[in-house]
Amino acid sequence: MTTLDAASNRSGHLPGAPLAPSIHLSADDIDFHEITGRSIGGTDVESAATFLTGRRVLVTGAGGSIGSELCRQIARFRPSELIMLDRDETGLQQTQVSLSGHGLLDSPHLLLADIRDGDALTDTFVDRKPDVVFHAAALKHLPLLERYPDEAWKTNVLGTLNVLRASRAAGAERFVNISTDKAANPTSTLGSSKHLAERLTAAFAGDQGERYASVRFGNVFASRGSLVPLLVDLINAGKPVTVTHPDATRYFMSIPEASQLVIHAGAIAEPGEILVLDMGQPVRILDVVNRVIEQTGRPTEIIFTGLRPGEKIHEELIGAGEIVHRSKHPKISHTRVEPLAPEDLDRRLLLGYVPRGSSAGCVRGDAQPLSA
Repeated sequence: MTTLDAASNRSGHLPGAPLAPSIHLSADDIDFHEITGRSIGGTDVESAATFLTGRRVLVTGAGGSIGSELCRQIARFRPSELIMLDRDETGLQQTQVSLSGHGLLDSPHLLLADIRDGDALTDTFVDRKPDVVFHAAALKHLPLLERYPDEAWKTNVLGTLNVLRASRAAGAERFVNISTDKAANPTSTLGSSKHLAERLTAAFAGDQGERYASVRFGNVFASRGSLVPLLVDLINAGKPVTVTHPDATRYFMSIPEASQLVIHAGAIAEPGEILVLDMGQPVRILDVVNRVIEQTGRPTEIIFTGLRPGEKIHEELIGAGEIVHRSKHPKISHTRVEPLAPEDLDRRLLLGYVPRGSSAGCVRGDAQPLSA
């Protein structure tokens, strides 16, 4: 484990850049462009989102960062009904506040439900009959899922299967599964679980031709529980921050940009496709940390911990053997994965392999298959 001091010449902030006067910041104060070097480009979502107007739209994980922003974006396009589903009651309340200006939790459009409960979920979907489903509910913290793979199996794999079956039973015409770059050449339980979810989605699309597809992208900047809010909290508290590897890089996208591109992808996706969002160039995590420290103006110790089991030094957006096709949209590419029929789903698929052909570099833990 290595440490360096952000206030010294041992490189805790950008070389030659003086620390700003110390201020107390929130994650909302951190500028996306200044930290990542990326600008938020226009997506022209208005021209693509007509498939939402006048339709019943359901969002799972509506209390999360991406799910709630999807709800706010979708509401702009006047769906006949916007159904927001989550098992996190506080998250649902916060989404309602952002849409309605109050958190009374009195709306019939707020559904408290768990995607692990397949029977109840199907009853709910059949009752509400969504035309379009955006599936954002998932567990996302890689280190925890390495320790608790059964939780990844129950939520990210079986939960997705439950949502797919419920959507089919309700007659949903479109289904958009929110995936992650960790599903490309997966080296972690999280990545494997999301890869299986992509394959299940592809299988449902190939069955009756509905436009069921997945959207794959990287880290969402300043989303709940992500790097930037954690950094800000630690720095404000005067505590050291941790970085796994000095050369580790990640793709970053803003919450509004990601949500708008998800909607655009939902408009143009063909059955069974994986739509890959253009994340720009990967950004070194250490640079993000240094820039946040610089904005806060607080001398902060940085501790290098080493990669954790399942983590890659560099993430990938396209898996080995996946063929990429460009679309008419400059920020969206198309690829496919092998469909996985539900009857072929096996818990042993979740763990125990690192795909060949991956040059990302990773650390893998004790990859013993789950018991059948």
